[in-house]
Amino acid sequence: METSPFDPPEGSLRKSVGRGAVVTALSQSVRVATQIISVIVLSRLLSPQDFGVVAMCAPVLAFIALFQDFGLTQATIQKSAIRHQEVNYLFWINVAVSAVLACVLAGAAPLVAGFYGEPRVTGLVAAFGLQIMAYGLGAQHLALLTRRMQFDRLALIDVASAIAGLAVSIAWTYIDRSYWALFAGTLTGAVLPTLCYWASSRWRPGRPRNVAGISELMNFGAGVTGFNFANFFARNLDNVLIGKYWGEAQLGLYDRAYKLLLFPLSQITNPLSKVMVPALSRLKDEPDRYRSAFLRVIPLILIVALPGVAFAAAMSDTLIPFVLGEQWRASASIFFALGFAGLLQPLNNPSGWLFVSQGRSGDLMRWGVVTAVTSIIAFLLGLPYGALGVASAYAISEYLRTPFLWLYVGRSGPLQARHMFRTATPFVLGAHTALAAVWFIKPLLPQQHIFALASGAVLAYLITIVVALAFTAGREALREAMQILHTRTAVAAPREA
Repeated sequence: METSPFDPPEGSLRKSVGRGAVVTALSQSVRVATQIISVIVLSRLLSPQDFGVVAMCAPVLAFIALFQDFGLTQATIQKSAIRHQEVNYLFWINVAVSAVLACVLAGAAPLVAGFYGEPRVTGLVAAFGLQIMAYGLGAQHLALLTRRMQFDRLALIDVASAIAGLAVSIAWTYIDRSYWALFAGTLTGAVLPTLCYWASSRWRPGRPRNVAGISELMNFGAGVTGFNFANFFARNLDNVLIGKYWGEAQLGLYDRAYKLLLFPLSQITNPLSKVMVPALSRLKDEPDRYRSAFLRVIPLILIVALPGVAFAAAMSDTLIPFVLGEQWRASASIFFALGFAGLLQPLNNPSGWLFVSQGRSGDLMRWGVVTAVTSIIAFLLGLPYGALGVASAYAISEYLRTPFLWLYVGRSGPLQARHMFRTATPFVLGAHTALAAVWFIKPLLPQQHIFALASGAVLAYLITIVVALAFTAGREALREAMQILHTRTAVAAPREA
């Protein structure tokens, strides 16, 4: 049988996953570092009001973006065998829908500005239609590169786009020190990847034509889109409510705390889905291998992310003024509250890999509705107390949802809730212990901020590891992490010699 040019290359699945995970982790390390640098540098160049104006546009843009993809990139990646005609059809759907949505965005811009009572929002919302079009033009090329597991190219494109976006934003501040600098960076981060996807992919679209059997792909995407639609409210209504009832200053403080903490966390787990979802999909008929593959990755995510969150939350009153400047000190308490949600999100976010790889898009959508409803209730309960109240209520809702999420995931499929609780407990408990310990010890840390922060970070990781070592599952996970590190070092050594 002839191999399709859309299929991944033949070879070891474990090797492909391992290489993909490594290059994705490296690219995301650079991307997260770039994001943090962006927050620090641009926060010093621009005012909270500038960030607030952009944050007012973000929920509208995110809502419109829900409908431009329809889960069709995931459909292209997951389909066992896909033809040029099918990809071509999906490409033109993405382009046509993106064009319509860009027009809708431009027409809705005055309404959004009227809602906030902020006229500056009008032009900015309309301009974001260019970003929508850029994503639509590159969606299927990105899906094909991911399907072929060309993770090296994708990683290089991600890094180049992140750095270019930051550079353009900074450069724009020398032309016009306003919220347009932020727009210029995000537009660059949309257009440059699309150009690179086209240059890297061997596929080119033809004329749009109807294709038999396309409904299978559309139905698959419908479940993913349903989840994204529900998840949108859980991720964006907080910005809308704070902006509407507390103004751009409070929203700017909340937005900076969120971007500095929770956004980088999502950038750890979300890109790994490019590697894990295709791999788990190929293992779904082998329960033991499926479960083992997932449970080997989760501890590595937790040991990297959770101690850092614990340290940052505990030291927020020192960290925020140090990295953002004194004008952002009021954001420290919001950052601290969001930190508790951050201690659970690296654990919960990968649940989407399981739903999608097992073909449970209906379950994924239903859980998205549960998350949206409980988050909205939390936002409304916290809103009378300002941005801090919203952040605190959201963190509490994350704790209440977590056990039910994993019970729901484990009701079918190879992975049960008990497997997840056994694997994750050592690191989650260790991170909470580290947060409490650093909080109480920080008065004893060096007076110089840089040394105090460094000491707090080291302490958080040490405490988390010590607590994890008290559990059999923790010792097994840390032993495997050391073996992986040793293997990578051994492989790299001859190349350096």
